[in-house]
Amino acid sequence: MRVVIQRVKSSHVTVNGEIIGKIGRGLNLLVGIADTDTDAELDWMVRKCLELRLFPDTADGDKWQKSVQEIGGELLVISQFTLYGDCRKGRRPSFDQSAKPQLAQELYDRFVSKLQTSGLQVATGQFGAMMQVTIENDGPVTLLLEKEAL
Repeated sequence: MRVVIQRVKSSHVTVNGEIIGKIGRGLNLLVGIADTDTDAELDWMVRKCLELRLFPDTADGDKWQKSVQEIGGELLVISQFTLYGDCRKGRRPSFDQSAKPQLAQELYDRFVSKLQTSGLQVATGQFGAMMQVTIENDGPVTLLLEKEAL
């Protein structure tokens, strides 16, 4: 499982010209599901996304002391199979490591459900849709989290 985690001041996702998910201060999560992922990877990733200290404790913003949970932030979760695009050969990415759509959607939905148990506002995109994501990155802070099945 791969997640691009971005600290944002705000973010929203649009499908067919309509905003379907919108958040204020919090985290934008671009989520890629591998064909080998299980609930073990989901649980680890949920814990990391909720507990990573990515927000400053003071107005000067020097030290990241608080998690998204501690600040009462919001989450926007977007499915993105292209995170498993392999560009090492040829001129066209291979997506062989990405989970097939049915499995990917099932795991993505479970990931979102697990995040919702945190009590934070969780907005989403639309699985499999062509989406436009607008991100007001804060910092910018952008990290790649990976948890591969053992």
